Amino acid sequence: MKQKHFIDTHKGATAPMVFLLIWLYAQWDNTTAWIYLAIHGTYGIMWVLKSSIFPDKTWESNCSVWYGLYIWMGLSLYWISPLIIMSTPVNNSPIYLAIMIFIFTLGVFFHYVADMQKHTHLKLKPGELISDTFMARCRNTNYFGELLIYLSFALMSKHWIPIVILLLFIIVIWLPNMRKKDESLSRHATYAEYKKRTNLLIPFIW
Repeated sequence: MKQKHFIDTHKGATAPMVFLLIWLYAQWDNTTAWIYLAIHGTYGIMWVLKSSIFPDKTWESNCSVWYGLYIWMGLSLYWISPLIIMSTPVNNSPIYLAIMIFIFTLGVFFHYVADMQKHTHLKLKPGELISDTFMARCRNTNYFGELLIYLSFALMSKHWIPIVILLLFIIVIWLPNMRKKDESLSRHATYAEYKKRTNLLIPFIW
């Protein structure tokens, strides 16, 4: 089996899991709970569709069932945020929820458009450095989008644990992947100049 099979099934299971938490903790009248289900559940569905329409080669490699289960367990840490929201329970103000939806929507835009650009570029211009449009100022715009997405999920809980989990994912998984990507891109003659004018993760900042 491929890594994507475990990742995709987990992403697809997010909406049922969040709904199950709403049911278990009887949060039928909690607006925050339903907004969380809407954004995180939708993200899971969009991920599965993206994986089917324009897949990321990073997750195409084969893996054992045990490693796949390890991936599942790791991704399940993202479900701590809805668990906190339902069990506490957390009730956010309409303004706070609007801000979270704003952050989430921007994240989806950057994440999916950057991934589509990468997918299309690799098909039409294989072997060429991607250095324009969404990659013109940031070498990992897709990860920046994911950062905004998961930040909105974490902030919805108003708890420090989801923030720490997001930081762990960034340090343990995202940063090593970005470093490997930089090493791979360094083979291009124009990479040195490209690296000087771009940021690693957050456009214009870092």
